[in-house]
Amino acid sequence: MSKTILAIDDSPSVRQMVSLTLSSAGYTVVEACDGADGYNKAIGNRIDAVLTDLNMPGMNGLDFIRKYRSHPSSAGVPIVFLTTESDEGLKRQAREAGATGWIVKPFKQDQLLAVVRKVAGA
Repeated sequence: MSKTILAIDDSPSVRQMVSLTLSSAGYTVVEACDGADGYNKAIGNRIDAVLTDLNMPGMNGLDFIRKYRSHPSSAGVPIVFLTTESDEGLKRQAREAGATGWIVKPFKQDQLLAVVRKVAGA
């Protein structure tokens, strides 16, 4: 059974790139357009890992993580930020909220696959 990755980003082109990269490697990808959409999909599906943007309208990535981590279904689910931000203070806040890792955009496809394999398994 393939692993399911939730990709949350307000940019359709980023979601498409993530989806194509991961699905070509055998992952199932569920896409969400913001944190609120992502939260609903995260608790409504069996998710093996989450990739989320930080800066999104409505519910941003940090708010998503805080809300998702308060739900029992998030236990053991790795969350990786996929964002243009690289500020150490933001990284600390993300870790404190429950993020597992951080990838700075633009990303290389092999880098994304390596991180997803590491946190979610093949």
